[in-house]
Amino acid sequence: MQTHSSNVVSTPADLRIDGARLWDCLMQLARIGATDKRGVCRPALTELDREARDQFIAWTKEIGRTVSVDAIGNIFARKTGLCDDLPPIMTGSHLDTQPTGGKFDGNYGVLAGLEVLRPLAEANVQTIAPLEVAMWTNEEGSRFLSVMMGSGVFAGAFTLEHALAQRDRDGVAVRHALAAIGYAGEHRKSHAVGAYFEVHIEQGSVLEAHDKVIGVVQGALGQRWYDLTVHGMEAHAGPMGAAPRRAARRRGSDPCGEPYRTRSRAAWP
Repeated sequence: MQTHSSNVVSTPADLRIDGARLWDCLMQLARIGATDKRGVCRPALTELDREARDQFIAWTKEIGRTVSVDAIGNIFARKTGLCDDLPPIMTGSHLDTQPTGGKFDGNYGVLAGLEVLRPLAEANVQTIAPLEVAMWTNEEGSRFLSVMMGSGVFAGAFTLEHALAQRDRDGVAVRHALAAIGYAGEHRKSHAVGAYFEVHIEQGSVLEAHDKVIGVVQGALGQRWYDLTVHGMEAHAGPMGAAPRRAARRRGSDPCGEPYRTRSRAAWP
């Protein structure tokens, strides 16, 4: 089997991304759903989401890349490779936001991937494997459960049918919302990926505290949800002393502090 130490056939010495262009695109996208607090509110599968998707596709087609949309509305911008049957090198993120979202969460990952494709197109650089920039549907989960919906369907974490059946607070199903904005693709899409990279705003202070501009993620947040019922014992507000009380609120508050105590014992920034 033939292997390649690099995915690029030849690279011009001066090949660079255009930081100013990337910034301008980020600011242009941030105007779609802009809030008066300098943030962005662009829920998944709304008209604002459609507008952002349309803009991403327009930028992609300007550089001659092919675009496909799968059945859950994920968008894939593809640069063909010399060995186009190889698994693609993929990057990407999402364009939907939380109700109080920012300019860079998700948007940066999508547009940074696009900005990688642009100088490759301008310099006519050929790669061995294909490159893909993915825009995942409903990554935030602020309108529809589950979170990471589009990437979850792609990765097989849950079925397409399950995702399409999810409804928002108004009873609108994902399948109908996709159709309403014109992003209900016809085909399922899931394939092997040669490598996946995602650039993301830190949303914390570790890099700043260490005077660094970039870092590599070494761990990820995992969540598990529980419903707990705490049973107490009724007592009069006055005569019953503090020591013998069995108030449910008091007993229930003890476990609430455990995650903080556990974190303080862990090797975590």
